[in-house]
Amino acid sequence: MIQMATVAELLRNGRESKHLTIQQVADVTKIRTDHLRALEESRLEVFSAPIYIRGSVKSYASFLKLDLAQILPLLDAELKGTQDFSGPPPLTPQPKTMVDSLTLVLAKLNWKAGVAALAILVVALVIMAIVAAVHQHHGRNPMAGVRPGTYHPASEGDTLALPGR
Repeated sequence: MIQMATVAELLRNGRESKHLTIQQVADVTKIRTDHLRALEESRLEVFSAPIYIRGSVKSYASFLKLDLAQILPLLDAELKGTQDFSGPPPLTPQPKTMVDSLTLVLAKLNWKAGVAALAILVVALVIMAIVAAVHQHHGRNPMAGVRPGTYHPASEGDTLALPGR
């Protein structure tokens, strides 16, 4: 059975085949020398998160003109095999609380869409209130309760002349 090379071996062999020193690679890629050594020695615990490992490996492999399509899946497999980087890192050492869960849900909301929906809802409610008020006003008969042929003055002493008298 053929043993597959590790990412560390591929990087180290690629650098050595081009006769480059760690310092020369660091000068060009801007990756710290201790990080380059850690990558070549498979000491991934030096990095605080997998994103830094992936970014450094991608930059390093690109500089060496190695096949990223081969290296990145191999790196992902190696990371899944480590206990430190097999899952997402915890943000804090404490367990999650209800406030943490609520904060996460609120952070995922699309606030622009939520505000737009709320504005549309408020406008719709205002329009419905106006329509209901107009409908109620037109539905009332101002002469309801008044017998035909009678006059009710607005104040004392107000009278109208009746025709023919």
